[in-house]
Amino acid sequence: MAWINRERGANFRLTGLVDAEEAIRGGMEQAMELGLVLCDGELCQRQQVRIEPTGHGFSISAVETEEAPIPPLLDPPPGVRASWLDDQLEKHDFIALLFYRGLW
Repeated sequence: MAWINRERGANFRLTGLVDAEEAIRGGMEQAMELGLVLCDGELCQRQQVRIEPTGHGFSISAVETEEAPIPPLLDPPPGVRASWLDDQLEKHDFIALLFYRGLW
């Protein structure tokens, strides 16, 4: 968290991990990719990071991914929501909206 907050000048809190069991399956001696669910006030987003062991600790870097099934911004900004819903409905037969802490 300290690395992400320092890189972005933010104050994110870690509120969830994505695919944690799969990421650590190889042990802490191997590089792994981990999805973090971060919240800063009312904005939540997913960030993919790569953690690699080094001689004296770990090296952490952001992972650029192609379009993920879970979008990086978990709550589309106001004004974009209608077009975002239309775009999602073109890709899927239906979508389910989850309301969480006042966000969807």
